[in-house]
Amino acid sequence: MVVSSTSDRVDRAALELFAEKGFAATGIRELAERAGVSGAALYHYMGTKEDLLVRVMNRGTFRLLHVAERALEDAASPAERLGRLVALHVYCHAHAPLEALVLDNELRALSDVNRRAVVASRDDYERLWRDALVDGRREGTFRLEELGVARLALLEMCNGVARWYSPGGPLDDMTLCETFVDVAFGAVDAHGEHGRLSHRDIRLPDVRELYEEATAEAASR
Repeated sequence: MVVSSTSDRVDRAALELFAEKGFAATGIRELAERAGVSGAALYHYMGTKEDLLVRVMNRGTFRLLHVAERALEDAASPAERLGRLVALHVYCHAHAPLEALVLDNELRALSDVNRRAVVASRDDYERLWRDALVDGRREGTFRLEELGVARLALLEMCNGVARWYSPGGPLDDMTLCETFVDVAFGAVDAHGEHGRLSHRDIRLPDVRELYEEATAEAASR
């Protein structure tokens, strides 16, 4: 990540420390030292510490929602919608693990007003998953009854990528995404005309391009 301004350095320092130590355990002095700024300058660029957390979380949530909405624009079926959501969620968590950890772990640190705003955006994103699952069951593609549990289980499964995946490891990111799509289809008992569905039965978008586009747009917000 190229850090080109004081504001960028402050945001990056917050992201790293919140992911490493948690919001509550991160001190103002640590933030200033990690960002390479004075304490007075830090307050100028961050507002309050919670303002900084909200900014980090909003960028991450915006990227997930933006990339998902773009990916679903030409999806041909509920199965393709679910497969694309899984692939993109996994890709984002594989390539932005610190952001993912903060999003997943620090919601409890927010005040009620800020929590409601972040949760509202998260709900918009999860609604895309819910709608794909409901539509897939309605047309007979997904045969699992407990779709609410399935949605939560799939999201939790995909979230875990941020904790263990290494881009420098033996598994490339596209194989990772395709494998998770296959696991997701198995979890919801996804069937097509010729039997059990896999990632080969749907069109996956260029997840790298969508991710990079969403990342650039999130950074400009």
